[in-house]
This record gives sequence, C-alpha cells and structure tokens, in this order.
Amino acid sequence: MELRDAAGMILAESAPHPELLRASRHAYDEFAAGREVAHPVLTEMLREAARKNLFGVLKSKHGDRAFDDMVVTLGRYIDRQAPVVRH
Repeated sequence: MELRDAAGMILAESAPHPELLRASRHAYDEFAAGREVAHPVLTEMLREAARKNLFGVLKSKHGDRAFDDMVVTLGRYIDRQAPVVRH
C-alpha cells in the first residue's frame, strides 16, 4: 500500500474529528506531492484514529487485510524515521 493511500483511509473517515482531519489531510497532501511527513505527525494521526474508534470503521469498510496493510505501511515509515532510544 502506498503511504498516500494509507493516510487517505484515515482521512476519509476523519471529518467528524477536526484535529484528526487536519493531520490526515496534511499527511495525505504531503505524500501525494512526494514529500515526507514527520513521524510525530503520523504517530499522532494513528493514535487519534484509535482514540476516536475509527479502526473498527476502517476494518468494516475496507476489510482486515487493507486495514492491516495501512497500519503496517504507516508503522514502517514511522519506524524508519523515529530516533532509536537506547536505555
């Protein structure tokens, strides 16, 4: 799954949630333009989607496989950017 499509899945369901709408629109637009999105933006976007109970909606609308692909796609991108914390 492309990053733009992953962000677009959340964007399509975020209208009732203004902060999530702004973050997901920003991510979608940046990915569509071929630009990078900072990992904190994407992390918060996923966190807010979970808080707003959108994961169930996304699963029922797109299916488990597409939902999993979306989470894995965004998660891998976040993981590549996030600093490694050593303890």
